[in-house]
Order: sequence, then C-alpha cells, then structure tokens
Amino acid sequence: MSRGKRPKWMIEIAKERMEILFNRAEMEFINHPERSNRYVELALKLSTKYNTKIPEKWGRRYCRNCKSFLSPGRNCTVRLVNSEVNIFCGECDHVMKIPYHKEKKNKRRAKYESIKKRNDE
Repeated sequence: MSRGKRPKWMIEIAKERMEILFNRAEMEFINHPERSNRYVELALKLSTKYNTKIPEKWGRRYCRNCKSFLSPGRNCTVRLVNSEVNIFCGECDHVMKIPYHKEKKNKRRAKYESIKKRNDE
C-alpha cells in the first residue's frame, strides 16, 4: 500500500457509511436538526479521511459554508434564477449557485433533432 492510498475495500465501506449517515440525517431532521447536522459533519470527515467524494445523491443536501443538512422548504429555499439554480441556506444565508446550461442545451438539441426527423419524413 503506497503512502496516502487506501485499499479499495476501505473506500467502499466509507462510501456506504456516508450513505447511511446522510439517510439518517434525512430521517432525523424533523425531530432533531442538530443531530442531522452532526451526521453531515461525520460524513464529511469520512470523505476527507478516505479521500472520496460525497455520494452524488447527497452532494447538494448540505451547506458548503456551515455544514448543516438542508431540507428544502424547512431550512433552505430553492429558486431558479436566470440560468442557474440558487439554494439559499436558512442557517447562514449562504447561496449555492448551480448552473444548468447543459440541461437546457440537451433539451434544445433533442427538440431540434425531433424537428429534423419530422422534416426528413
């Protein structure tokens, strides 16, 4: 094992644990929001220790600034502004901006291809 590298089985276990922690954070948020924030912190510590990414499903469910779990409609708001998704954290007023140009581009491309098919027929 080279320096700084973890075996693949350790990384897989870390990903499973992060998934479990985020699921628990979602379940506990209504009754114990501070507990769900702690679960997010533990998941982030796991990702840094084992040098892995947060699972894609949960990547946007925590605030990058204050590390709190975000639940739309409860402690965060999600808005579409121009060509991006804005997620406002209710705890620290941080704004996460996520562009969605690719989705728009793919939608236009699919529409163009369907029109082109109709014209060819």
